[in-house]
Amino acid sequence: MRLVRGSRPALSGTMTAIVPKVTSMRLTFAIAALILLLPPSAMAGQLRFGVAAIGHGLVLHYAEEGAGPLVIFVHGSLSQMNYWQEQVPAFAARHYRAIAYSRRYNPPNHNPARAGYSAIADAQDLAAFIHTLHLGRVYVVGHSYGALTALYLAIRHPELLRAVVLAEPPAIPLLEDVTGPGRARARALYTDIQARMVEPMQKDFRAHHDAAGVAAFIDYVFADPTAWTHRFSAADRAEMLGNAHEWDVMMTDGTLFPPLSARDVAQIRVPVLVMSGAKSYPFLRIIDRYLAHHIPGAEAVTYANAGHQMWYTDARQARAATLAFFASHP
Repeated sequence: MRLVRGSRPALSGTMTAIVPKVTSMRLTFAIAALILLLPPSAMAGQLRFGVAAIGHGLVLHYAEEGAGPLVIFVHGSLSQMNYWQEQVPAFAARHYRAIAYSRRYNPPNHNPARAGYSAIADAQDLAAFIHTLHLGRVYVVGHSYGALTALYLAIRHPELLRAVVLAEPPAIPLLEDVTGPGRARARALYTDIQARMVEPMQKDFRAHHDAAGVAAFIDYVFADPTAWTHRFSAADRAEMLGNAHEWDVMMTDGTLFPPLSARDVAQIRVPVLVMSGAKSYPFLRIIDRYLAHHIPGAEAVTYANAGHQMWYTDARQARAATLAFFASHP
């Protein structure tokens, strides 16, 4: 059984992944239970699909491959678990048990809408996922909003983690905590993000204008008011909207960027690697520098020619850095 290999994102600079939906996954889930009866040693090198009932009526679909120390990959917004379709087999080949799952409201999940949804809820879901599958202590690699999920997991559930890789988490509240020469710039960016991205997105999603809500985000991060209509094909836009249900829930009765403070970050006691693209969005570069400086013992790596999508454009280097980091924190 193989994970459906979709194409890469149409544009690699967006803050979130644009990955085709896995249209044939539902067929494979029907036989996933039979496959998962096999012991891990019998399944190394073979992709398996599963469904974890994590409680409170919530289920998370996932794919896994390999055997060995466990690494969980967490995707960003406008995406799903197949964002990691190249990394799961690559890490399995390096003797890891690699799992990629879809967050609560991303395909192919069909979970009921619940009030208060945010990255904190995603972190609680991930903790429940780890407990439900009896995974023990794990490595976690998060990208974008998935990295924000992993950041909250490190703060709230350090006992579940061996080490964490954070690839540009949009920890927007930290912009208000920046000190020194960059303070004014960081605070101006925070105000601008709230006024020209978050508030328009909330207005549009609450009015059930999902396409306009996604457009508000895309146009903002590209700094181009025509980006949604001119930089993406109709097929690309349809794919993004197919992955936008999480924002429909989050923007109507949840929080896109939940509270986070310097004190929260300073209490992290698990090994952290902060991964950045030198050509990424300015506010993400500021946040990454803040995290690398304020998380005790944090390590950092920056890819000079990468934007936000370093796991696509610099995949081999990102994987090598992650494997070396994991090896140093067994």
